[in-house]
Amino acid sequence: MKLFPIAPERSNQTDTADHGRKKRWRGLLSEPLLHFLVVGMLLFGFYRIAAPQPETTADSQKIELTKDDMRQLAVTWLAQGRPLPTPEQMQILMDQKVTQEILFREAVALGLDRDDEIVKRRMAQKMDFLAADLATIDEPSPVELKVWFEHNSDRFSLPPHASFRHLYFSFDKRGQASQGSAAAALALIADKSPDSAEVAAVADPFMFRTYYGDATPEQTAKEFGPEFAKALFNLTPGSWQGPIQSGYGWHLVRVESIEPGRVPAFEEVAPEVKSAWLDDRYREIKSAALDEMRSRYVVTLPSVEPADLEDLQRPLAAGASSELFAQ
Repeated sequence: MKLFPIAPERSNQTDTADHGRKKRWRGLLSEPLLHFLVVGMLLFGFYRIAAPQPETTADSQKIELTKDDMRQLAVTWLAQGRPLPTPEQMQILMDQKVTQEILFREAVALGLDRDDEIVKRRMAQKMDFLAADLATIDEPSPVELKVWFEHNSDRFSLPPHASFRHLYFSFDKRGQASQGSAAAALALIADKSPDSAEVAAVADPFMFRTYYGDATPEQTAKEFGPEFAKALFNLTPGSWQGPIQSGYGWHLVRVESIEPGRVPAFEEVAPEVKSAWLDDRYREIKSAALDEMRSRYVVTLPSVEPADLEDLQRPLAAGASSELFAQ
């Protein structure tokens, strides 16, 4: 039997096909676009592994009120002087709370919280309260308060007090003669009882009181003026003296008693001392917290020159400028 050389021919065809496929693969692998895609996929995969993104999509769409939230709503309701809410009223309150949360999230998503002065003020105020709350963790000991009081006792000084009567001589009725009338009356009442009718008859009616008990210099200055108050507290108790001028006219004054100013003992003002200590601590820790926050920012402020503000004054009326600062 005669054999034909078929196998070698098929082998050559197979080799040719393999060679073509390898050539195509080499051409494909040499494509820059493929290189770019492979590198991009590797980088993307590495980034997802090294820094996985939090799954916030589901959370951002989830609103859950707890029992504590419900109780807080009820407390707010009761704080308005209302009776305990019914289940139906609580359902309405919770629905309102959910609506408020939805509107808030949607507003934030739209960026409505940015560049809004009212929102900025409100959020800054809340951060201010949070910073200040740190001061509430401190509770001073009695020894600490006493030491603090020794260094700040002048803040608790009690002002002098005076009890006095006065006789009034009016500018309006007597004109320039009012001072002379007061001096002449002093000689007539020197030995008279302060409650006698003769004493009252020499003076003019006064629109306010004629007797003041335990008045401080500040109170007296508000009523009669600072010069009158200064002269009053330099008088010797027990007799009519004067005349002393006020914004109303001239006065003869009889000081019944003067209690000089003094620094009280710690025990007299212990509650006030603790309150003042807490206020100081509040401001101190709050200031430190704000300073720490500010240290994390680079603040750049423009220089202020008088010329920068000159054109602001002309278009604004006097009332408008005062309203600006009132806000």
